[in-house]
Amino acid sequence: MKKGIILFLSMIMLFGVLAACGTSKKDNAAGDNKAKKVLTMGTSADYPPFESVDTEKSKNIIGFDVDLAKAIAGKLGYQVQVKDMDFSGLIQALKSGQADFVMAGMTPTADRKKNVDFSDIYYTAQNMIISKKTSSINKLDDLKGKTVGVQLGSIQEGKAKDINKTVAINIVNRDRIPDLVQEIKAGRMDAAIIEDNVAKGFMTKEKDLKGFTISDNPEEAGSAIAFPKNSDLTAKFNQELKKMKQNGELKKLIVKWFGGEAK
Repeated sequence: MKKGIILFLSMIMLFGVLAACGTSKKDNAAGDNKAKKVLTMGTSADYPPFESVDTEKSKNIIGFDVDLAKAIAGKLGYQVQVKDMDFSGLIQALKSGQADFVMAGMTPTADRKKNVDFSDIYYTAQNMIISKKTSSINKLDDLKGKTVGVQLGSIQEGKAKDINKTVAINIVNRDRIPDLVQEIKAGRMDAAIIEDNVAKGFMTKEKDLKGFTISDNPEEAGSAIAFPKNSDLTAKFNQELKKMKQNGELKKLIVKWFGGEAK
């Protein structure tokens, strides 16, 4: 009799534990649904004022792209985690699922569109040739026979190849923009091709540099947000980006980071 009572009580306890486990899983699932979702933004934090590390204050990545990403994502109910990578690896990061979207001053070229989807253009700029102030480089023809640096995987790399068709140059690449600047200062490169607003930022700090703008193919101008193929985020981000263009929020961010009118 006693054994029967013990067995009966044990079964009740077992069912109680199982029920509790089921409730716990259900409650946790409900909690997960209520938790704010996080999107991973891939970027290359060597491209001020688009994105860079705020070394004077912290190790946080700041910039125009970061502010814009957080503004759009916030309107959609997401938080943003910014992940620093080499620019040349950003497309692969989207394809492999390491990033939900990429903002890195990236131009939506035809080749890139084969692998990822892009938002509408959110900013347009030009490229600059920068060199030492003591150099004789003042126009494209002056680059003949010179060593010209570009960021690996960037639109500027393609621009250098276009220039090489008419003006023979020696093209070399580096993963990071600051590396290009240091190579010029050290005399290992004669010049580099960098986006104008980024180049101006470096020239403000590096007084021994100069630069001039060059014309770009209008079909390959401007920065856009990159997403994995067929991501439902593309349309959602586009919708909020359009609203920010119309209500002036985008212009305010451009003025904040570039100190001028919206482009």
